[in-house]
Amino acid sequence: MLNRRTLIAAGLGLPGAAALAQFRVEISGVGATQLPIAVTRFRDEEKAPQPVAAIVRADLERSGYFRPIDGNGTALDETSRPVMSDWRAKNVDALAAGSMLKLADGRYDVRFKLWDVVKGSDLGGQASAVDPADLRLAAHRIADIIYEKLTGDRGVFSTRIAYVTKGGGRYTLRVADADGEGGQVALNSPEPIISPSWSPNGLELAYVSFENQKAVIYAQEVATGKRRVVANFRGSNSAPAWAPDGSTMVATLSREGGSQLFLMDRNGGNVRRLTSSSSIDTEPVFSADGKTIYFISDRSGGPQIYRVSAGGGNPERITFVGSYNVSPAISPDGRTLAYISRSGNVFRLHTLDLSPGAQPVALTDTVDDESPSFAPNGKLIIYATRADGRDVLMTTTLDGRIKARLVSTTADVREPAWGPYGR
Repeated sequence: MLNRRTLIAAGLGLPGAAALAQFRVEISGVGATQLPIAVTRFRDEEKAPQPVAAIVRADLERSGYFRPIDGNGTALDETSRPVMSDWRAKNVDALAAGSMLKLADGRYDVRFKLWDVVKGSDLGGQASAVDPADLRLAAHRIADIIYEKLTGDRGVFSTRIAYVTKGGGRYTLRVADADGEGGQVALNSPEPIISPSWSPNGLELAYVSFENQKAVIYAQEVATGKRRVVANFRGSNSAPAWAPDGSTMVATLSREGGSQLFLMDRNGGNVRRLTSSSSIDTEPVFSADGKTIYFISDRSGGPQIYRVSAGGGNPERITFVGSYNVSPAISPDGRTLAYISRSGNVFRLHTLDLSPGAQPVALTDTVDDESPSFAPNGKLIIYATRADGRDVLMTTTLDGRIKARLVSTTADVREPAWGPYGR
C-alpha cells in the first residue's frame, strides 16, 4: 500500500455506507499494576443486539489499567447490594453491574452501577435510553465513566478512529469506534488514500487522495460526506494537519519547487510558506497548544524529526538516535513524542520524553510499524504494523506492556488516526 513512509522515500465517495471490515480485539502483555475489576453480564443483555458488558470489559482491558475478573456467573444488576466480602475473596477491587430493558418505542433503557469493593462504597452509575444502533456507543460511554471514576483520567472508548483499508484493488477511508468496530465508509477509490487527519472538533477529516492521478488534499464532513478541495496546487499536496483551533492547516506542498511546509486557512486560502530549505520537509503535526509544529526533514542527510515555531523561524532538530526517524506524533500534554525509527530493515514504534537528556524507548518488537497516533487522553497510541502476513492496527500503552490487536478479517489496514473528544 502506498503510505506516508513510501512518499518520504520517493521524495516527497461513498459516505455513510456500512463497512465490510470487522474487527476483534486480541490483548497481549501484562501491566505492572492492573486493577482487578469484575463487570458482570447485564440483566437481560441476551435479549439485546449488542453484548454491552463484554464491550465494557474489552475496553477496560485494552486500556492497560484493568485486569478483568470473570463475574458472568453472578446474577447482579444496578439495584443489587453485592456482598463485598465475597468479591474481596475473589481478589476483585471494583465491581460493575447493570441491566437492559427494551422500551415500547424500540429503544433500550441501559443502566449500570459501579462499586469500590475494597472500601465497600457505591461509586454511582448512570441510566440512558438509546436506540439499538447506539448500544455499542452506550457501552463505550459506560467504560469511559468507569475508567474516569477509577483512574481520575478521562476515558477514550467513545471516541473514534479513522483508517484506510486496501482490498480488491480499492482503497477505503473508514471511520470506526475506538475499538475498530462499527466502521462506516467515508470514501471509496481505486486510487490511494493516505494521511487522514481529524479536525479538532471531530466533525471533519482531511486526507490526501490520488483519485485525479495526483496528490490532492480534501476535507470531508464525517456526518454528511460533503467534502471540499483544500489544496490542489501545482505539484504535490500532502500531509495535512489541523491547528488546534481548527482555523488553520499545515501541509507539505511542492508548488514552489521541492517539498516544503505551508500554512493555510481551513479552506486552502491565505497560503504562506513556513519552511525554506533545499531538503524535503514533510509530515507536519501541531503541538496541542498550537505554538509548535513538528515535522520530518532530511536536511541532516537522512529523515529526522524537527520542530519549528508555528510563526516561523529556525527549525530545531529533536531526534539524534538512529539515521531514519519519521511519522512524529505529539502527546496531548506535549511531553512525549511518538515516532517510527528504522534500524536496518526494521521499522519500530518509539517514544521520546521531550525533557532534556531523555533517550528514546522502543515500544514494540514488530518490524514494519507505521503511523502512530495518540489517544486524546494521551494514555494509548494506535499504530499500523504487519502481523501474520496482514496489515493490522494495534494499540499500546505508553510503556509498551499492554497491546491490543484490532484484527481485520477482510482487508489490509493502515494509516490510523485517533479522533478527538466530542462525539
